[in-house]
Amino acid sequence: MAIKHSLKSDKSPNAASMTDLMFQLLLFMFLATTLINPNALRLTLPQSSNQIADKASTTISITADLQYYLEAKPIDPAALGDALKARLKGVEEPLVSLHCDKSVPIEEVVRVMNIARDNRVKLVLATNPEKNGTHSR
Repeated sequence: MAIKHSLKSDKSPNAASMTDLMFQLLLFMFLATTLINPNALRLTLPQSSNQIADKASTTISITADLQYYLEAKPIDPAALGDALKARLKGVEEPLVSLHCDKSVPIEEVVRVMNIARDNRVKLVLATNPEKNGTHSR
């Protein structure tokens, strides 16, 4: 009795390794996109014991080298009032969060405060919470 050996190979593709590879790529993309924030500005905010939970309508940022940003877009300080007015058009009780590096001169902060007052906008200064509840003076 002769035993026949079949040399036929399975022609269907094995999808297990491809599925593993796609899962790993998908996982990498999810992690990479949540960790990267290209619009973030590096600011050292002052510390404060008072923190509010209100949601700001928009943000104004001033970097240590006195560059102004409305949200993440660079803006000329002279055009800030008009841009702020256009951004907050139709918003009831607008709240603007001022993110300002702690090395920025107070004159620059007062300039933004005056622009907010002229446009009837409530302005809050963003701060980091104080560590261990100590007050730095």
